[in-house]
Formats: sequence, structure tokens, C-alpha cells
Amino acid sequence: MSTSILPESERIDLTHTKAPTISGPPGRKRKSHWLPYALVAPAILFELLIHIVPMLTGIWISFIQLTKYFIANWGAAPFAGLHNYSVVVDFDQAIGKGVLNSFLITCGFTVLVVGLSWTFGMAAAVALQKPFAGRGLFRTLFLVPYALPMYAGIITWKFMFQRDSGAINHILVDQLHLFNGTGPFWLIGSNAFVSVVVVAIWKTWPFAFLMLMAGLQSVPHDVYEAASVDGAKAFRQWRSITLPMVRPVNVTLVLVMFLWTFNDFNTPFVLFGSTAQPPAADLLSFHIYNASFITWNFGSGAAMSVLLLIFLLIVTGIYLAVTNRRSVRA
Repeated sequence: MSTSILPESERIDLTHTKAPTISGPPGRKRKSHWLPYALVAPAILFELLIHIVPMLTGIWISFIQLTKYFIANWGAAPFAGLHNYSVVVDFDQAIGKGVLNSFLITCGFTVLVVGLSWTFGMAAAVALQKPFAGRGLFRTLFLVPYALPMYAGIITWKFMFQRDSGAINHILVDQLHLFNGTGPFWLIGSNAFVSVVVVAIWKTWPFAFLMLMAGLQSVPHDVYEAASVDGAKAFRQWRSITLPMVRPVNVTLVLVMFLWTFNDFNTPFVLFGSTAQPPAADLLSFHIYNASFITWNFGSGAAMSVLLLIFLLIVTGIYLAVTNRRSVRA
């Protein structure tokens, strides 16, 4: 039994009292309310200036006949409506045939580059998953193409692909004797497609290796040990443990590599030059560049760019819908 020394009339009922609130200065709440918007504002501004405004400008150009005669005064260019789009998708005419051929070449290029880059990246990540002497050195060497400036690396490959003085023909002809006489041309003709695929894989697969290596760090080693005790071999462990565990990484990785590769402009531009792109390596991004800045038909080039944007958005939407549905089922 508890007793109180205060009389009943002076007792305080603590069950209905509220804890005192501590309030800061009057302007502090307002400042913290606007602080997140102030921090995000520069990013939004640069996003508008660098991406949104140029994209809207390109869409507007696709509806006008902007040629070299109206470069000085865009407003005087006549309105074309959907004429530029109809010319681009008319596969019976020269422009439409060129776009379709470039699109098919780009699809094959993307499938090879993304597939082989992912394969090499996964193989290297799995091989370097377990610790061993010299693992750090191999990791560093594998990431050199990703760390090397893009233009410097592609220019080096351009010198290596030279027919008479390049290192590729020197190894294939003089060292391995795979060709009789002189070596083949790698930057013109049908071999140009092989060249651009090799260079694109060289600069893309280290990114896949880096992402997959980071994803494998979250896979517990106890799972592999338990599978090994149960008799699972290396390939079975990779198929039943590694692939399911790194599936979220693969979903994002494949999508990013697809978008980067399908839009790749730097590789053919530096490798073949601005005006000497061979037909076998006529990638769509470079085809749009030629249609805009070589023939000076910016309306047609803008229409190609808008159609390319729509295609990538559709493919991305379908890909995300399919992968999300599989995730829900799993």
C-alpha cells in the first residue's frame, strides 16, 4: 500500500497530463520544409536543360522540313506534319530501306554485344568469387577497359585493326599464319561488323563483370558448402544458386547494357570516322547522324530519333513487365 504526504486536494493526476513539447524557432520548420526542394532543384534544372528541352526540340524538328536552307531561321521551315515519319517507314524507298537495314544490323549487333559481354562478365565474376593469391590483380586488370577513357581505347583498337601495320594482322598473319600473304581489311567491307562488335564487347564486358561481382558478394558461402555436401557440381551450383541469387542484378544489368549498346554512337564514330562508315557496320545511331549532318535533312533525322525512342520505350516496358511478372510468380 502506497501513501502520500500531500493532502488529497493538492494531489496531481499524472495520468491526464501531457509531456511538454519542445519547439524550435518559428522559422526553423519552414526552412526544413523547403530544404529538400532546394537541394533537388539544381538536378531538376540540369535535367531539363540537358535532356528534356533537347528531346522536346527534336520532337518539334521531326514535324518540320528543316534542311540546310532553313538552318539560319528554324521558324521559317515549313510544317511537314507526319511526312518525315512516312518517308522513314516507307521501306520501298531508299530512305526507308536504309533505316530498316540499319535497324536489323543494330539488332544483331546488340544481341551479340550484350550476350557475349554478360557471358564474359559472369564467367570472370564466378572465377574470381573465391579468394586466392593474385585475385586483386586480376580484378584490376579486368576493369582496365572500363576505367580507360573510351576514345583512347577505341583509337588504340583502330590502329590495331590497320591492314598493313596493325597488331591484329601481325599476329594472325606473321605469328599464327592463319592467312596467306596479306591480312584482311578489318575497317572496311564485311569485316567491319566483326571489328565494331569486338570493340564494343571489349569496353562493355568489364561493366557486366563489375556489377555481377558486386552481386555475388551477397551470396552466402554456406549455401555453396551445403550444396557441395549434397553432391552438386560447379555447374549445378551456378544454375541453382548463383543465377537465382543474382537475378535482381541481372534484370537491371541486361536492360542497361541493351540501352547503351543499341544507342552506341561513339564506337562506330571513332572507329570508322565521321563519313566513312561501311555498310556492314551501319549502326542506327550513326545512320541517324549521317541522315542529319551529312545530308542536312534534320527533319528526317529527328523523325528517326523519335521512332528509335519509341521503340526503346516499348521494349523497356515489355521487358520490365515480363521480369516483374516472373518475380511475382517466384
